[in-house]
Parts: sequence; structure tokens; C-alpha cells
Amino acid sequence: MSAKVAVIYYSSTGNVHQLAKAVAEGAEKAGAEVRLRRVAELAPDAAIDANPAWRQHIEATKDVEVASLDDLTWADAYALGTPTRFGNVAAQLKQFIDTTGGLWQQGALADKPATGFTSAYNRHGGNESTTLALYNTFHHWGSIIVSPGYTDAVVYPAGGNPYGTSHQGADAPSAETLAAARYQGERLATITARLLAGTK
Repeated sequence: MSAKVAVIYYSSTGNVHQLAKAVAEGAEKAGAEVRLRRVAELAPDAAIDANPAWRQHIEATKDVEVASLDDLTWADAYALGTPTRFGNVAAQLKQFIDTTGGLWQQGALADKPATGFTSAYNRHGGNESTTLALYNTFHHWGSIIVSPGYTDAVVYPAGGNPYGTSHQGADAPSAETLAAARYQGERLATITARLLAGTK
């Protein structure tokens, strides 16, 4: 049985968007049906226009559908991505998460596999703490967290982050990091399909 995976992310200048596309590609490789969704931008135009890369990314991805609660109820599994903001989840993704209270109360988010990925400008800019903060939401939802761990050699050239694929720097993610993100998506979809089929 194939899985339905929602890849939901926030990206300001495009790095998390690239990771999200790679996660989606990996899930599709494993046979999953995938919805790639961005959350709504909350920043004012003045802030966006002060950074040409930010404005350029918004224009380049305006055709990517905006995430809705329907994407969460549709999905068998979730992959959420965010840049770091002071070692924490970006406000844009957090705002979307904060609209899920009704689904949470209904138990509609429980028992579904979930994973996270992130990006920070600096090597020690909060990638791990941001991913772990994102996983706090998954704990509250009752999700089954599917981290990449060290389950494949592809994790090591990408920096060896066992919590979730992470990118460091202003430049676009490396080929190694994108390969790790694809593996993370493939792993999420594979494990979800096994759970749906009731197999190990």
C-alpha cells in the first residue's frame, strides 16, 4: 500500500524550498503520493523587499499551493521544513501549526509518521535545536517520529545530522545535502507504507 505524504514548509530565500522538493522526490521514489505545500508568508513587504533574494524566491514559488488543514487530514505522513529563527521554528510555519488545534482535539493527527528538516546560515546556528523544537509539535500530535538517524551512509556527507536533514550556509544546499533529504523522504514514505500494510 502506498503512502500519502504532505511536505509542508516555509522558506524565505529558497534553501528550505530546495530541501522540501528533495524530500518530496524521495517520497515519490518510494511510491508515495505527495503534496508539496508552502505556508503563507507573514512578513511585511518592506522586510521582504529589503532582501532581493527573499522577494525573488516569493515570486519564483507563487505557483506552489499554500498549505491547508485539508493537506494534514489527507496525508498518512508529514514532512515539515523550516529555517531556524533563533534556534526555533519560523513564525510562518508555527502560525500554520497553531491552526491545527481542532484536528489535534479530534485525534486526526495522531499515529501518523512525521519528520522534519531545516536550514541555518551558520554552522552552529540552531539546526538541531530547531528540528527538536519542531518535534515537540509531533509529540503533542501523537506522531510517530521518523528521523533519518544513521540508517544510511548518505547521511554522513550531508553533515551527519540524525534528527533531520539540515543545510548550513547562504548558498544553495549541496548535492550531498539534497541526497540526504531525498533519502529522508524515501524513508518516511517507506515506513509509512509498511505501517499502513501492517508489516515490519
